[in-house]
Amino acid sequence: MADHQQVHNSNSPHQMANLFRIFSHRRPTPICNPLLYFPSIHTLTQPMQSNINDETSIIPIIDSLHKGQSWKTLSEKFSSVKFTDPIVQNILLQLKEPINSRKALNFFHWSGKEMHFIHGLRSYCILIHILVKARLIKDAKAMFESVLTKDFSEDFSQTLAVLDSLIDSYEIVDSVPFVFDLFIQTCAKLRMVDDILDSCKLLFDHGFPLSVISFNTVLHVMQKSDKANLVWSVYELMIDRRVCPNEVTMRIMVGALCKEGKLDMFLSIVDRMHGKRCSVPQLIVNTCLVYEMIENQRIEEGLVLLKWMLQKNMILDTISYSLVVFAKVKMGNLDSAKEIYEEMLKRGFKENAFVCNLFIGAYCEEGRIDEAIGLLEEMASLGFKPSDETFNQLIKGCSLDGRSEDSLVFCKQMMSMGLLPSSSSVNDMFGKLCENGKTKEADEMLTILLGKGFAPDGNTYSHLISGYGKDDNMEGLTKLLYEMEYRSIYPNMFVLLR
Repeated sequence: MADHQQVHNSNSPHQMANLFRIFSHRRPTPICNPLLYFPSIHTLTQPMQSNINDETSIIPIIDSLHKGQSWKTLSEKFSSVKFTDPIVQNILLQLKEPINSRKALNFFHWSGKEMHFIHGLRSYCILIHILVKARLIKDAKAMFESVLTKDFSEDFSQTLAVLDSLIDSYEIVDSVPFVFDLFIQTCAKLRMVDDILDSCKLLFDHGFPLSVISFNTVLHVMQKSDKANLVWSVYELMIDRRVCPNEVTMRIMVGALCKEGKLDMFLSIVDRMHGKRCSVPQLIVNTCLVYEMIENQRIEEGLVLLKWMLQKNMILDTISYSLVVFAKVKMGNLDSAKEIYEEMLKRGFKENAFVCNLFIGAYCEEGRIDEAIGLLEEMASLGFKPSDETFNQLIKGCSLDGRSEDSLVFCKQMMSMGLLPSSSSVNDMFGKLCENGKTKEADEMLTILLGKGFAPDGNTYSHLISGYGKDDNMEGLTKLLYEMEYRSIYPNMFVLLR
């Protein structure tokens, strides 16, 4: 973005605390002790016990590995040993310290290639822990790629099966948390993203927080793939689990907004909330996240995230106030929304177009059309430009209130400002006009709308057909039918039969 201004709150975050009191907040998931999640076998300091043949086989194999004997020599010496999962896992665990990590890797490859042993999922995971603990990252990545592309479970997601085994073997190897970051990053690299969100949640719940680098890797892959719809779910989890995004995160999320065609929309929303141009990526992205959560009726969750963003200076006070007002309006509590807005003004913040538009819409839904029109006039005196959504709400509100002429006036005013009404608002307006014997006025308005680029649908024409039918206007009906045939639009029989 060209604008590199810093996010700065004019008021201290705690000044807005009372705005959130009315919502019951979820407690953040605590960082748990990973040791509590593992079965008692993991408290053993010695390798797993097996039969006598296993025990007598392990010691000479380990001695030979310590001496650095060649694979050929090992194959000749131990050709009679029948390897089993317990034997292999015991040998790997005897070599779990970083100083022996290369020997563990060599044994793993030797037993598979020369002794034709098929390694199980747990053996892979034990070795991966050993490699990551020794910082042999390249080798660990290769092992991850290998184990993630094998099929160890028919009834369980491969991604989650590997993760479950990694968690299960974590303590016995005395591993390091970075192993889980590497796991998530490798899943992203392999485009195995279907279960990656559940994997991230599972790791946090088990006390293994992921780094911002891991999140950025997942976000980047999703944003570039056909899984772009999951980008916001991952970003929400990131904020919910208190992982602070960085500049890379913001670039990815702005890219996601562009891909979805929502960037201009949220630039406009932030501008109307803030009162002036504000193109800081962090503000745009965070506003979008909370706005969409509130819009989708996930109000409490959205406000929990908003509170944390405010505490971390990740969003502006004016935007926070506006989003809380939005939440109250969505909940149908207009009086409470007005109280919050008045508190905002008392604290020295100015009126903003976003909140005015919200109240106009709320008034229209409640049939308080005169108050809505009055607020629209007040907006004009403040120099605010109503949004297309504001006009759509006024057109619908006037239509439903029986003020068809006013709905036509707002439709014309909207077009004079370079905006086009939505299909639903036009259809509501036409429905009422045609019911009241004003089909010709509706038809004339359609001609104007078509010239502005409006795209009618089946309902649009159905209202006009119904109106002309009631008026016995065969000329009008014939014209509409030809026009519909030309545009390949079919009438809505439900509308016609009403």
